[in-house]
Amino acid sequence: MIKDNQKYFNTLHVVIDGAIVAASYCAAYWLKFESPISGIAHYNNHLPMETYFQAIPFLVIGYLLIYRYCKLYTPKRGTKSGSEFLRILEANVIGMLVLLSVLFLIWQQHFSRSMIAYFGILNVSLTAVFRTMVRQVLRYLRLKGHNLKHVLIVGYSRATEKYIDRLRANPQWGYWVHAILDDEVPIGSVYKGIRVTGKISELGEVLRSNSMDEIAIALPLEKYAELGKLVEQCEKSGVHTKFIPDYTGVFSSKPYIEDLGGLSVVNIRNVPLTNTFARFLKRTMDLVLSVIGAILISPLLLIITIAVKLSSPGPVI
Repeated sequence: MIKDNQKYFNTLHVVIDGAIVAASYCAAYWLKFESPISGIAHYNNHLPMETYFQAIPFLVIGYLLIYRYCKLYTPKRGTKSGSEFLRILEANVIGMLVLLSVLFLIWQQHFSRSMIAYFGILNVSLTAVFRTMVRQVLRYLRLKGHNLKHVLIVGYSRATEKYIDRLRANPQWGYWVHAILDDEVPIGSVYKGIRVTGKISELGEVLRSNSMDEIAIALPLEKYAELGKLVEQCEKSGVHTKFIPDYTGVFSSKPYIEDLGGLSVVNIRNVPLTNTFARFLKRTMDLVLSVIGAILISPLLLIITIAVKLSSPGPVI
């Protein structure tokens, strides 16, 4: 039932996103050509309305594909609203660039660029407002005990405790941990209200009952040899599976995962300047500060140049 509700919710999300794209485009056209502040009413040398509106179906389909590419339809229970806004902004920047490129390729030089700018601003704003409203509604429902995901944790480790701590501190995420399966910790042990109810070998019985929405595998490091078997077992049952790595006691800094041609590689140390934007920002700051410094010391350099010229023959340098 929960999977069916999630599928219905995702479909509704896509439909509303498409409607927002179309509405933003129509509003941008009105602002540019029809509104009292447009200043276009005095002449009619722009493209006809039909030409602009013919682009709406292609625009909607293109933006929905870009939204999917930018992962705007992936589950966001544990993500921050700021990260979602950045994805919305990223998707719209890509969409604007693609739209301008297509207009260039089909020789539509008279297509209003300012109208496209209006569209981009409106679409980002309306999409962000809609997503914020949905987030707040879901937050309220989850706090009231609705739209929950029922979770079983396999393995007891430091990662298990950290995972439970995060979920307990954020009830608006809507995760309900029912139990823990582990071979080493005695049955009946409790951590913050979550009880160890059985052995890991009992996972198959739980999966057959299909009573859980997610399986969170949080094995300790010494048990990682069993990970492949557990993942295969979960995949066969069709239950959504998460892996919570227990490496907090091994790595001293915050690691991040890199996709190396389909191979996941854990980077232990994050060097800021390996990021393209960080390098660009540093280079920009270097140039700006160098120019400012040169301007500030230019009077002193001029005085030194005159003094050298007056005190000795030959070129200054």
